Formats: sequence, structure tokens, C-alpha cells
Amino acid sequence: MSRLFTPVHVGRYTLPNRLVMAPMTRSRADDAGVPGDLVAAYYAQRAGAGLILSEGVYPSAMGKGYVRTPGVETEAQVTAWKQVTDAVHARGGLIFMQLMHCGRISHPSMLPGGAEPVAPSAIRPKGQSFTSSGLQDFVTPRALTIAEIAGVVQDYRLATRRALAAGFDGVELHGATGYLPAQFLSSGSNQRQDAYGGSVENRARFVLEVLSAMVAEAGGDRVGIKVSPEMSYNDIFDADPQETYTHLVEKLRGLGLAYLHVALFGARVDYHALLRPRFDGPYLLGGGLDQAAAEAHLEGGRADAAVFGSAFLANPDLPDRFRRGAPLNTADRATFYTPGARGYTDYPTLREARQGDAP
Repeated sequence: MSRLFTPVHVGRYTLPNRLVMAPMTRSRADDAGVPGDLVAAYYAQRAGAGLILSEGVYPSAMGKGYVRTPGVETEAQVTAWKQVTDAVHARGGLIFMQLMHCGRISHPSMLPGGAEPVAPSAIRPKGQSFTSSGLQDFVTPRALTIAEIAGVVQDYRLATRRALAAGFDGVELHGATGYLPAQFLSSGSNQRQDAYGGSVENRARFVLEVLSAMVAEAGGDRVGIKVSPEMSYNDIFDADPQETYTHLVEKLRGLGLAYLHVALFGARVDYHALLRPRFDGPYLLGGGLDQAAAEAHLEGGRADAAVFGSAFLANPDLPDRFRRGAPLNTADRATFYTPGARGYTDYPTLREARQGDAP
């Protein structure tokens, strides 16, 4: 039997298979950041994954970075998420919430009172923000004060508490893709001269403090972290990513985390070979995988589970299709972030497709 379909221990859970659904922004929440019935249906359809990682969810209103993305700050948001987790659990699935504070990758039109986005340093990123009125140029963010950094750490702590209250089985810190934790880690976006900037030890401080706060709420065995070294998305750059991520991962040892999730896209270095030996827990590997690549990584001992993105988006029954060697639906990029069911909950399962072909 392929290792993809064998159980694996991740934190306090035993996953029935090693196929993990990647966190993917889908922009189906309402303007108040509340996920609706379609969101519950979408995740429930994919409950056959060994573990679902939710789309990025902002821990506080200042963390919102994109139109129609969900939060976990208000009572209405928590209540709505409880419907999602109930739907997943009813089908035997497990789901972690990914906490995503976008930091400077935002726009005043999406923030309370038209506030400036916040970041470790007042450095304007190149690019544009996806807002309700279309693409808008990023603005220069405001550098967080020391006191405000403590407040953001507390935001993550409270968001972890609310995620668990909403029925999530655990939480993942989004430390990749140029969002706030990556902004602190990276020398190109962090030019502070205090305890949170300069040396790699200082640049990693924010991430480690956030993780410690999350662990204090959930226990390490219900907390994971995602990183993506050398991924330049959202204008993120680090002068020495090998040093940065080696240091960070070595500092994760002893926290008892559920997993380390590493997704690579065009990196010049084999960070899986570099980082896995330095981590003392389950290792989740992602980044443009197909079935053959995932199986090779698992058989070679390079990972404990494989993370799939667009393949899960377009194939709610992906594990079943892989078992059967069946063809896959193709993801429709034009509907990745559009409102409504099209390109969201209407991808057919293999059984539905075959029924549709029947005379």
C-alpha cells in the first residue's frame, strides 16, 4: 500500500491518511468576515483529507488583507466557524484553522477607520491589494511600537482561544508568503534597531513569541507553523534565508509543536533536507505536488505527510481519486476568489461525474 494511505500521528491526532489539504484563500466570507453555509459545505466535501488546513483567517481586524476573507475575532465569526467544524467532524474529518495576519499586505479601505496597515518597519511593498473596488496600490505601512507588538501577540493568543471554541482541532501560524510573521523574519522588510530587528535572533523573536502564546492556549500538540523559504510573493526578501530558517526551526525544538509545514516554490536550496533534521516533530511537505512526487517524498523519508492545494480545490474526493488512479478535475483559476458556488462547491466527485456520464 502507498504510504499516502497509511495513518500518521500529528500532534495529539492520528490522521487516517497522509494527504493534507493546504490553506487556500477563497474569498467567500461576507463583508463582516463571517463565513456562510457555502464555506461549511466546501470544507465538509473535503473531509476525506487526513487533515484540512483552513484558509487564512485574520486574528484581529487589523490583520485583514483581502476582500471577503474571514476572521475569528467576533462572536458572529466564531458561531459561523462552529457550523464549519461541525460539518467537517460529521464526516469524520479533522480541521486546523490557519491564523493569517497580513501586516503591510493590506489597504486602508479594509482596515478599521481607514487605518494604515502595520508592519515591523515603514517599508512600502511593491504590488497591489485586492479590495472591494478592485486592485489598489499598496501603501506605506506604519511601524509597530514595542507595546503594539505585545498587543498583536495577544491577538494571536485570543484568536487561538476562539478557534478552539469554534471547534477547530488545532491552529496553524501562517509564517509564509510575505505576511506579518514573514515580514518580521525577513531582513528586507524588517529594518528595526530594537529587540525585534537586526540579528536573526531578534528577527525571529516575534514568531517565537506568537507561537508561545498559541501553545499556551492550545498546547503544542494542537499548534503548527507554515514557512516558505525564498518565496518572494508579496515582495518579501531575506539576505540569508538559510541562516534565518535554520535558526528559526532550531528554536522550534522543545515547543512540542504538532508539525512544521514547509512549502517550497522555486527555492534554490533543498530546504526539506536542511530543515527536517532540525525539527523534532512531524514534517508536512508542500509546493506543487502531484501524487507521484508526494509518494516519492514519503517513501524517501523526507516528510511525514504531503500537502496538496489546487488538487484538493478541484477534487473534493482527492484521496479516493488517488487510490483509484482516476483522472483529476482541473482547477478553474478564474473562480479562485469570486463569490458564490461556481468554482467552489460545484466540482464533481468521481461518483458524481460517472453518474453524469450514465445514459
